[in-house]
Amino acid sequence: MDEMKEGDITSGTHLSYWAESLTPPRALPALNQDMETEVVIVGGGLAGLSVAYCLTQAGRKVVLVEDGLIGSGETGRTTAHLVTVLDDRYYKLEKNFGVEKTKQIALSHAAAIDFVERTVKKENIDCDFERVDGYLSIHPSDEAASLKKEHEACSRAGINVSEWDEVLKGYGRSLRFPGQAQFHPVKYLKGLCEAILKKGGKIYTQTHASEISHEGIKTLSGHRIKAKHVVVATNSPVNNKYALHLKQYAYRTYVIGALIKKDSLYKALWWDTGDYKMNPEIPPYHYVRISKYNDTHDLLISGGEDHPIADTSNNNIPEEGRYKALEEWTREHFHFENIAYRWSGQVLEPMDGLAYIGRNPFDQDNVYIVTGDSGNGMTHCTIAGMLITDLIIGKENPWEEIYKPSRFTLKASKPFFKEVFGALLASIKKDPDHKDHIQVSSVKKGQAKQFELEGETCGVYRDEEGFLHMVSSTCTHLGCKLKWNNDEKSWDCACHGSRFSFEGKVINGPANKDLSACSELVKVKDH
Repeated sequence: MDEMKEGDITSGTHLSYWAESLTPPRALPALNQDMETEVVIVGGGLAGLSVAYCLTQAGRKVVLVEDGLIGSGETGRTTAHLVTVLDDRYYKLEKNFGVEKTKQIALSHAAAIDFVERTVKKENIDCDFERVDGYLSIHPSDEAASLKKEHEACSRAGINVSEWDEVLKGYGRSLRFPGQAQFHPVKYLKGLCEAILKKGGKIYTQTHASEISHEGIKTLSGHRIKAKHVVVATNSPVNNKYALHLKQYAYRTYVIGALIKKDSLYKALWWDTGDYKMNPEIPPYHYVRISKYNDTHDLLISGGEDHPIADTSNNNIPEEGRYKALEEWTREHFHFENIAYRWSGQVLEPMDGLAYIGRNPFDQDNVYIVTGDSGNGMTHCTIAGMLITDLIIGKENPWEEIYKPSRFTLKASKPFFKEVFGALLASIKKDPDHKDHIQVSSVKKGQAKQFELEGETCGVYRDEEGFLHMVSSTCTHLGCKLKWNNDEKSWDCACHGSRFSFEGKVINGPANKDLSACSELVKVKDH
């Protein structure tokens, strides 16, 4: 196997609790030969592994390739809620899909939780899976009637729900949802890997699929995998340049892991309905859970403070400042000791609130994608495992039309396009910090700036050892200008959510190609 780099472990500077608690991460060989198979899957997160697991259980020959290590993408940066309580309210889903289809949406997420529970038992996966209650509290900025509307819509969808007392201080009454669940996502992935390999499936890590077509893939090292079916499960599809990226938008979300005395707080899932003063169209919300940690403490995992990627103008708090805001909110509602972990993740918000799972639009019928997690990636990824398997083996599935990637609606487009075009304008207006005559040596340790070099816009970052990393700051997807993310030390694209490490390596799609070096100054240390 090739030498392991930190960037292969996770798509950012901060390690999540999930990634750090399974060190060293699971490493499998890189692909070193041409192959032929029935199904090739690109992406080693929960979506890709769920599809691979279901297909191998159905007796299909499967090869999965992952650019980094298993779980090194967004699955390793989630908070791992397994819920039927979706981030998009059910009364809004009813407007988009109607009552009957909304019932199927609820059923699909309930089936996903049941699937994970059965798989954990069947494969004897030690991943801390447990059923817990969930509580949705109305945010003070939200209309009081929205809780009643959600209660009624959830009941029509067949979800077990009841009115409940205040659970978050100052938030008033809430809704209680029994039978939700949580788990350790990376431990679950490890168990899926073992089950896939046991059934004859093949998994290759540190293997970048640089070319993807209906005939298979070609890796960056030049090896080919020919396949009858191709599944792209890369969070944001790297094989679809335009169609899907006009129907979903990327957000950055933040997480803290704080220590609390063991068993001092009952295990549950907590959410609020979102801050409508911050963003009345797509209000950022908070989400909290408890995880096992050690013999003396549990881990309180609290997330929120979302914003469109590379755009923090909603409250002018930079990426690295979001943790402080999250800590302040969490202290208002929960008691905890010191903060042990900080990390961030990426959420893809589709225009109608539901993931895109199925055949890739404007492509051959044997190419499939999974994207648009909408903040409920754990269940959407599991649904993908069941649905795409049925499509490949020719079995009818009642969710096919609901999750069809080619669908389009104007019912939810106003707030969506407001976010999209706002980001595009911000990207277009972004000017370099410096021109040619400003010396690169002015960039201090831990600092990044953009400037023009011989007509090319460049991004330069000086690491803590004093080395310069100088790359093009133009996204390799569609040419948008990149913005520096000082929290995760990455170059981020506001247009469609692509992200690159400070060395220029692509770490989030839809871009599938690294940034080019701006000059020979890359990794040169000033003396």
